[in-house]
Amino acid sequence: MVSPIIELENTHIVQSYKRPPFVLERGEGMTLYDESGKAYLDWVAGIAVNALGYGDPGLTGAIQSAATGLIHTSNLYYTTPQAELAALLCEKSFADRVFFTNSGTEANEGAIKFARKVAADGSNPNKTEIVHFTHAFHGRTMGSLALTPKEKYQKAFQPLMPGAVLAEFNDIAAAEAAITDNTCAVFIEPVQGEGGIYPATPEFLAALRRLCDQHGALLVFDEVQCGMGRTGDLWAHTVSGVTPDIMTLAKPLAGGLPIGAILTTEAVASHIHPGDHGSTFAGNPFVTGVAKYVVERISQPEFLAHVRETGEYLKDRLSEINSPLIKAVRGRGLMVGLELSIDVTPVVESGYQHGLLMVGAGANVIRFVPPLIAEKQHVDTLIERLTTILAEQS
Repeated sequence: MVSPIIELENTHIVQSYKRPPFVLERGEGMTLYDESGKAYLDWVAGIAVNALGYGDPGLTGAIQSAATGLIHTSNLYYTTPQAELAALLCEKSFADRVFFTNSGTEANEGAIKFARKVAADGSNPNKTEIVHFTHAFHGRTMGSLALTPKEKYQKAFQPLMPGAVLAEFNDIAAAEAAITDNTCAVFIEPVQGEGGIYPATPEFLAALRRLCDQHGALLVFDEVQCGMGRTGDLWAHTVSGVTPDIMTLAKPLAGGLPIGAILTTEAVASHIHPGDHGSTFAGNPFVTGVAKYVVERISQPEFLAHVRETGEYLKDRLSEINSPLIKAVRGRGLMVGLELSIDVTPVVESGYQHGLLMVGAGANVIRFVPPLIAEKQHVDTLIERLTTILAEQS
């Protein structure tokens, strides 16, 4: 019997999502439960969003506390939680200033505008190009979509934003050819998510920094998915020793509430004036109050050490699976990709029967981005069930 909720969704919601045939109802820790009571060990975390899992007492308390204050005032007025969160993000990063958004794609759209504005204040009218890389994913709105080089996502929505220049990821020679005096910005994910969990090499990021400095372009790190503790460091780029001009954040920033952020240097922010960009809902006192708690929690050294330890254990255990379907295991922290020789769709779908929630990253990669509270015992359960699933697919 089809759930009445599924029938209601099929009747009234635009059918742009492909969902499995169950309705999630509640969660606790690493586990979600559907309306029949079936449990699913969650290795998706709302696509790298629910960093603290489900029913976390601290997060619940932060939400309850924030809900007793102002929910929304718009950005016409000062509010305390927004200012305090901005100060905290600057304290924890390279940034001098923050612009809040409602999502990751909005953060990237804003970063595009910031880069174009900095260039417009210069003397080269042709300095509008934005270099991006193969396998990238920067969002689905028209500017960010132009920087997401996947035909399936782009084809029906042409023409996209002009000036997007594509180069090969992790290829220094390709970057040298693509980045010119007409480049206003270079966008890159320090660890690519949707494209298949590909970490950028420190040498590649250092080359991008050098080329941006040489040509007067801004270096933009998209850490919407790989940032905020996901890789075992607070920011994915710090292990490279390379500092960007702009960094975009979103997914886990408020523990599941919608928020994004553009972090910038003062040199960039000084070009942005009243009226250059704005948002009605962004950075409202409710969501920024919750986000402050999340940032403080995730940035604790012991929390990040736990992510690194569990992430290494996950990679080790995945590498132990004896399956001819496995081609590679890669990633950092709790952002790990398992590349297979087959389309991962039937593997993900079989996971539902075995009480696992998994998600793909491209056609052939399973992406493991669980709540950052995952323990080794959860990894062991995953490996046991996944080994069975892969044997069934062989």
